[in-house]
Amino acid sequence: MSHPIYRVRSFRIEGSYILRVQFDDETEQVINFRPVLAGELFGPLRDLAVFNQVRVDPEVHTLVWPNGADFDPATLHDWPLFADAMAERAKQWELAASGARATN
Repeated sequence: MSHPIYRVRSFRIEGSYILRVQFDDETEQVINFRPVLAGELFGPLRDLAVFNQVRVDPEVHTLVWPNGADFDPATLHDWPLFADAMAERAKQWELAASGARATN
């Protein structure tokens, strides 16, 4: 089973942690990333200076950050379908991290 291939064409910063992302099929999503910024990979993006270093990778055609964080372009394209589950996963990462800190 396969899913459509989407490519990020461009983006614009709309606000703190909010990007307007345009895709090669002429659609766009306005995405608030703040609820999913947790864990080892995405947590550093809570620093707005780091988050705002986002760019479009010319090879894989998705959003990437200097620390290696990225999102599948299909996930970005269909963000409303994934946002709640990703935010819940981010909460679990935070709980796991805080539990690990508490035991150290």
